[in-house]
Amino acid sequence: MTDALTQLRSMQAADLPVHGGRTLAYVYDSGLPDIDRIGREAVAAYAGSNGLDPTAFPSLLRMETEVVGMAADLLDAPESVVGTVTSGGTESVLLAVQAARDAHPGVERPRMVLPSTAHAAFHKAAHYFGVEPVLVPVGPDFRADPAAMAAAMDERTVLVVASAPSYAHGVVDPVTAIAAAAAERGIRCHVDACIGGWVLPYATRLGRDVPAWTFAVEGVTSISVDLHKYAYAPKGTSVLLHRTPELRRPQFFASAAWPGYTMLNSTMQSTKSGGPLAGAWAVLRSLGDEGYERLARDVFEAVDRIRDGVGEMPELAVVSTPDSTLLALTTDGSCDPFTVCDEMAARGWYVQPQMSFAGSPATIHLSVSAATLPHVPELLAALGKAVAAAVAAGPVTVDPAVATFIGDLDPFSLSEEDFDGLLLAAGLVGAAGAEGDLALPQRMAEVNAMLDLASAAMREALLVAFLDRLTRPTRRR
Repeated sequence: MTDALTQLRSMQAADLPVHGGRTLAYVYDSGLPDIDRIGREAVAAYAGSNGLDPTAFPSLLRMETEVVGMAADLLDAPESVVGTVTSGGTESVLLAVQAARDAHPGVERPRMVLPSTAHAAFHKAAHYFGVEPVLVPVGPDFRADPAAMAAAMDERTVLVVASAPSYAHGVVDPVTAIAAAAAERGIRCHVDACIGGWVLPYATRLGRDVPAWTFAVEGVTSISVDLHKYAYAPKGTSVLLHRTPELRRPQFFASAAWPGYTMLNSTMQSTKSGGPLAGAWAVLRSLGDEGYERLARDVFEAVDRIRDGVGEMPELAVVSTPDSTLLALTTDGSCDPFTVCDEMAARGWYVQPQMSFAGSPATIHLSVSAATLPHVPELLAALGKAVAAAVAAGPVTVDPAVATFIGDLDPFSLSEEDFDGLLLAAGLVGAAGAEGDLALPQRMAEVNAMLDLASAAMREALLVAFLDRLTRPTRRR
């Protein structure tokens, strides 16, 4: 057992760091070691508990109702509000869509209206549950267009969605107008606040200008908020809140159509470890209102300093003034954003590349945490050097023959041989092709440039093929 733990620590050394404020995607770091310790110990204490039956583990039931209550208080919820703790933002989104669909069994081919910037989890929900996504272009500030959203609603619409904020650009949609239009037509309005839900209320308390988006807005029927983001809880917990019990009821599933116990689930999971819920409860109780206000002050100060620092770099610009803790940066054409991301990684900072979309160029994404604040001068210095290196390196180019090859591929009939050829061209395998070992390159700019050339459907097909190849089993014979 000791050898296995030693090996785990050794393997983990190759992962992105989850502490220190230098990983600006995927993880959210409070910078408080005691909070991390409390969360980990709570997860371990409840790792064997099963949230399947709340009567068998009443402590889990108590923690869930208290966590939901804390979220309800934070989000201006009425006394009628109910909620459920889920495994993450995607599950919360899936359940919001499923509940909206099942609330209208008489609607054939149901639809949901989404701004084009809505999280991809809604497309996943559409795929799983057969709810057609109606995508509405956003305005030049990357916020949803309320008039266009209203015009897209019809008798088949069962859900309308707004973001607080959208992940790609960090801006809050005009929820008040969108929710009013939905309410006028008797349609549910879900606010995806998975990333901003636990920090935007504190932004408002700190005097920052945040558009209204909580249950204080008439017409908002449900909100999702992740606790493993800016509540700084362990992965993975989210809360899905509904304004009334009646709105939530279609979310539940029960089945007595077999000889075993009657299945009764509030989420997509049946068996679920009590660990993440316990970790979230412990962190929420430990930090409290004052702790979260202090962390919000730190993270927004970091955002402001980064934005100001970027403003002094002529090669970079902030895509849209952020309402929350997310920044998207674009370049002036003198350097390649994918190369900037590589150069930042070489300097010990992870920033996330975002592909071009709907006429907008590729961008550099930063999810800022409270732990980043003390390191902002280092971040800006590294960013300046990364930009200079990217300018010196010049634009990333894709071999014209490879570009033509990608353009000629059919995403719906991508073969193993086609994919092997691209892996070889990208340097991700050796000359053995499919027989060779799949190698993850240290620098991804050329690979990202290839993906950026592909259509959305082709990019999806290539990445699915890549994931399939990456996750082939390791056999011990």
